[in-house]
Amino acid sequence: MIRLSKLTDYGLVLMSYVARSGGGLHTARGLAAESGLPLPTVSKVLKTLLQSGFLVSHRGINGGYNLARGAQEISVAEIIAALEGPIALTECSTDISGLCDFERGCPIKTNQRIINQVVRGALEKLTLADLIHPLQLIAIKDARGRLVPSISLISGSTQ
Repeated sequence: MIRLSKLTDYGLVLMSYVARSGGGLHTARGLAAESGLPLPTVSKVLKTLLQSGFLVSHRGINGGYNLARGAQEISVAEIIAALEGPIALTECSTDISGLCDFERGCPIKTNQRIINQVVRGALEKLTLADLIHPLQLIAIKDARGRLVPSISLISGSTQ
């Protein structure tokens, strides 16, 4: 099973709360209350997101966190990579060779890398701005007339 860690899931949730505010400041305590996540966990995730350059912190009594860039400029892939490391479905899907003992004789290594590129590409196209709006799964036809799942916003813009 391919699964994101809980901290990555929480990171995406917290980033969506910050993005929804349209530039307002958020405290760790406020985000914990709003999201229902424990304050120590929220603080840990916010620290990582801050160090990764997604958030800016403002100190002082009226301080807090806000986005370092616009929500439309931050891809879901970037957030995942900051919290998980490089996006790779298998060890041989990365640009680092030698992680898998069977890599040299693997008959599907090239295909695994292509599949990884497709998944990473989909996550790179999906932005934080997309994440805060309702999405729906639609099907479009490829050049051969086959149905290919795609994501679109409920409003109709295709991703």
